Amino acid sequence: MIFIDTSALFALLDRDDEAHARARAFFEGSPRSLITHNYAVAETVALVHRRLGPVPARSFLEDLLPSIAIRWVDQEIHRAAVSAFLAAVRRRASLVDWVSFEIMRREGIDHAFTFDRDFAAQGFTLVP
Repeated sequence: MIFIDTSALFALLDRDDEAHARARAFFEGSPRSLITHNYAVAETVALVHRRLGPVPARSFLEDLLPSIAIRWVDQEIHRAAVSAFLAAVRRRASLVDWVSFEIMRREGIDHAFTFDRDFAAQGFTLVP
């Protein structure tokens, strides 16, 4: 299982993104399942809608997202992520990233499909 972050999801959808070709090649060739969480979905659809428009946002929700497992954030994960975010507020990582880190640790996921270096700073292996 590999966690997929907003940065990789956006790169898959934006042909002008500098990481698009690498993201597409990895996504199409990866034999492992991908997982994200509902906060990352909300963050991605907002970003895609704002930067790329409604058609790519719809494509994300209807075409890309069904191939990815979604972990729903419960109150316990949310509280743990908020605590970590507040303790590290001077760092760059967003609350959504802290939710990602919490889920990855709880589920034993050590690889992240992302272009966000905050995941590496937390000890995760970045792919591609």
